[in-house]
Amino acid sequence: MVPRYARKEMSAIWEPEARFRIWFEIEAHATEALGELGVVPKSAAKALWDWWATEPAIDVAAIDAIEAVTKHDVIAFLTWVAQQVGDEARFMHQGMTSSDVLDTCLAVQLAQASDILLADLDGLLEAIKRRAFEHKLTPTIGRSHGIHAEPVTFGLKLAEAYAEFARCKTRLIAARAEIATCAISGAVGTFANIDPRVESHVAAKLGLSIEPVSTQVIPRDRHAMFFATLGVIASSIERLAVEVRHLQRTEVLEAEEYFSPGQKGSSAMPHKRNPVLTENLTGLARMVRSAVVPALENVALWHERDISHSSVERFIGPDATITLDFALARLTGVVDKLLVYPERMMKNMNRMGGLIHSQRVLLALTQAGESREGAYALVQRNAMKVWEADGTLSLLDLLKADPEVGARLSGDQLEALFDLDYHYKAVDTIFARVFGEG
Repeated sequence: MVPRYARKEMSAIWEPEARFRIWFEIEAHATEALGELGVVPKSAAKALWDWWATEPAIDVAAIDAIEAVTKHDVIAFLTWVAQQVGDEARFMHQGMTSSDVLDTCLAVQLAQASDILLADLDGLLEAIKRRAFEHKLTPTIGRSHGIHAEPVTFGLKLAEAYAEFARCKTRLIAARAEIATCAISGAVGTFANIDPRVESHVAAKLGLSIEPVSTQVIPRDRHAMFFATLGVIASSIERLAVEVRHLQRTEVLEAEEYFSPGQKGSSAMPHKRNPVLTENLTGLARMVRSAVVPALENVALWHERDISHSSVERFIGPDATITLDFALARLTGVVDKLLVYPERMMKNMNRMGGLIHSQRVLLALTQAGESREGAYALVQRNAMKVWEADGTLSLLDLLKADPEVGARLSGDQLEALFDLDYHYKAVDTIFARVFGEG
């Protein structure tokens, strides 16, 4: 985790003290259930909760010092808690194995991280929706292969982004539900030394579902799905960021990132206004996606368990969630303050002499009796003259002067085919699909 790209609330989930607090709650809830089942004295759980009620500071350094000797993090934690609580602490961890604590804790952390990310997505969706309606009918050119195609609106570009991030939210909700899973099943997952009712109790207390069959670990296909979902969200972030970067190019300049007073674009060239935020988002998306392949490789563990996944998850759990949280917040800021230039959009759209209306002419010629192949040839030969003249010629004028075209379509009919509003007749329908009626 790099502090430059971290926000406080998400980072706090992954702090050692936060992890140890979750560990304690898992152990205390399990001891509580064991007490109700008569396996251990009820006084054991009471002693643990009484100590917890004092709001004790977690001495991370002391736990680390014990681990330096034991070479085992869960044992080090249990030893430290026993030193604080006293004799009753010996009943902690009855019938449990370390993975019961570690995997259940990770489930809690990833669920907490998901809640923050879902709130981030809500903020981003709100910003995109507001700007989409602001520019619902702002004309701009649609591009395929980077080349002028046909007219769209800037609002439609943003509606497309909204729909994509709405899908991201749906996927993350499903991924959260899949990852928020508890396992308190003991060595190799057989419940030989711990009652399944303990697992049910802990799961209920922590707001988790029960893992149906947990070898000695929670199966890592769940985690693979979770991190893959984060990777897809990161790719959606990059897609919108790249669009902004293209629109900010000097030759295009239809939109650009907000440039704040006092901001500098280059140490050498005072005139520069660079798309640094969206370039940064492209880089951050790569980092989030870098967690996906290791998560997929973690699925194949040896037999009932090994720890080849453990070191990987110590990296990707914090890094992927913290980075994605930062990226979503940054993208929300970009969208919220994005500078949009409708006049430049119109100027760019008109710079190619009306070529953007070529399909309408093609279709009209076919409807007037010309074969599709013939109509295509008629339009293309005139369009190429405009293209090669870099838009200094008018496609409409050339078509009017072409006798073969004139044999099929009158001047008035051709002029009607160059109506920009024609392309926007379904905008309301698309918006209703994306944002709902009304």
